Formats: sequence, C-alpha cells, structure tokens
Amino acid sequence: MRNKIYTIIIVLFSILCGIITKDYFLGTLTLTCGLLNAYYASIGKTYNYIFGAAFCLLNAYISYINGLYGIAILSVIVFFPSQIQGYVSWIKNKNSSNEVSIRGFTLKNSIIIITSCILGSLLLGFLLTKIPGQQLAFLDSSSNVINLCGIILMNLRFKECWIIWLFNNTFDLSIWIINVFNKSPNAVMMLLVSIGYLLINVYGLIKWIKFERQNWEEWVWEI
Repeated sequence: MRNKIYTIIIVLFSILCGIITKDYFLGTLTLTCGLLNAYYASIGKTYNYIFGAAFCLLNAYISYINGLYGIAILSVIVFFPSQIQGYVSWIKNKNSSNEVSIRGFTLKNSIIIITSCILGSLLLGFLLTKIPGQQLAFLDSSSNVINLCGIILMNLRFKECWIIWLFNNTFDLSIWIINVFNKSPNAVMMLLVSIGYLLINVYGLIKWIKFERQNWEEWVWEI
C-alpha cells in the first residue's frame, strides 16, 4: 500500500512540476520515469528497469538538444542496454521476500572504482572537447562515467551504487543549474529530476543497507 501511495505522489509531483515549468509532456514524462526508476530501485523492485529504459531514451533526446552529446550518446549505446542487462541480473538474484539480494564490497573494490572513475572522466572529457558544439565537456564526462559506474554496481547488486550516485548528484546539479541560467530547453525540469534523484539516492542507500543486513540474517539462518 505504501508503495502505491509513493507512486501516486511521484506522478502527481511530476505533473505539478510540468505545469509550473510549462514543460507539459516531455519534461513531465522524463521526470516521472526518472523518479519511478530510482524509487523502485531503492526498494529492490525489478521493474525499476522498465522506467529506467524509458528515462534513458528521453534523457538522451533532452541532452542532445542541450549540446550534452556525451550524455546523449552514452544514454543510447550504454545506459539503455544496461537496463536490460540489469533486469535479467535482478530476476536471477531474488531473496525469499521477492526482493533483490544485496551485496557489499571491500577496500580493494573501492580503490579500483575511484581510480577508474577519475581516469575514465578525464579520458572521456578530452574526447568530448573534440566534438563541435559540446558544452561542459568535463562535467558531462564525469557525470556519465560516475553514472555508468553506479549502474554497473546496481546491476551487480552492490549497495555502494547509491554512494556513487550521491557523488554524481553534485555533477548533475552543476550541469543543470548552469543550463537553467543559460535558459536551455527543458533545463528546469532536468534540474528537478536531479534534485529528486538526490533525495531518492539517500533513501535508497538507507534501504539497501537494511536489505543487506536482512540478506545476511537469512544466510546465517539457512546455514
């Protein structure tokens, strides 16, 4: 019952934001899909990937018309296919409560992730500077690389994906705040998406820590 109430709140909030920003269709639909994707992922529901796939395509279009070609390209060729892979992975790894089984990783994993994100961001940022009309190349690249890292970790069911996404929120918020000041198309709505993700990422981290503890207790009981 609580999940249905939160879903209704998210849909109504998205419609209200669409009315306020006069971004009635594209922005409202993008905000709805983005927030539902994040919310259902935070509570371990596999169908979050359906909304995630829709958000990737909508986000790609909005990013393209704003000159954020890195986000646009990766949304189509990387993030969209990752939603399909994640759906399959989660289907195969559910616990007794029909929720995804959560994992955590070690200090070694953390070092590898941080190093990969830094190097990947710098490399992609350099490549994006070569594209005519590209805006905010290194913010764009950092957002993409960190977001991709978070998606991979979520598909692999690591709770640290939420920490990665909280860090990524700083880049997303910076990008869309700048675009709001530049009066770019759909920028206000995408800023609201980023703020919504920030709140849900905090909620998701808390929920997944609880899920991990429950999974551990079930494993000990089964042994």
